[in-house]
Amino acid sequence: MAYLENENLLLRALEPEDLDDLYRWENDSELWKYGSTLAPYSKFALRDYLISSMNDLVQCKQLRLVAVDKKTGKSMGTIDLYDYDPINLRAGIGILLDTAYRHKGFGKHILELIQEYAFRVLHLNQLFAYIPESNISSFKLFTACGYEQCGLLKAWKKTAGGFEDVYVVQIITNA
Repeated sequence: MAYLENENLLLRALEPEDLDDLYRWENDSELWKYGSTLAPYSKFALRDYLISSMNDLVQCKQLRLVAVDKKTGKSMGTIDLYDYDPINLRAGIGILLDTAYRHKGFGKHILELIQEYAFRVLHLNQLFAYIPESNISSFKLFTACGYEQCGLLKAWKKTAGGFEDVYVVQIITNA
């Protein structure tokens, strides 16, 4: 059985050719409110990241993959496992989809692929995500993929208008 791909999607490691897409996504100031970015990244910094990134989950505690549309060969976004905890068998998960691929079902398929990999290959027990209350699309995506809200962090994220609550969602393997 092949992991990290299906008939339409491929999740692959970052490549130097991803620089322009990463530059565009990381510098989309509309997305900054969902993460913790406050300033743009230079191409130099992103190039250095691509060169030096080992993409080794065990050593770096993070794995970033690019989602590729197999029909067009175009990069659709990224999916990250972060805060990998090999003792408690869990990791955080985050997804970024290019605007051209949002609200078309791709996010659900990407999450399903990474979940299968996390549970069957990495043998994780659970995945979790922090979702700002204003990111309704992301909350709907994760809950549609079986994640359950297990917490609410009050006034957790600073925004231009004050502070925002953040949902904590998780999925626990059935294996």
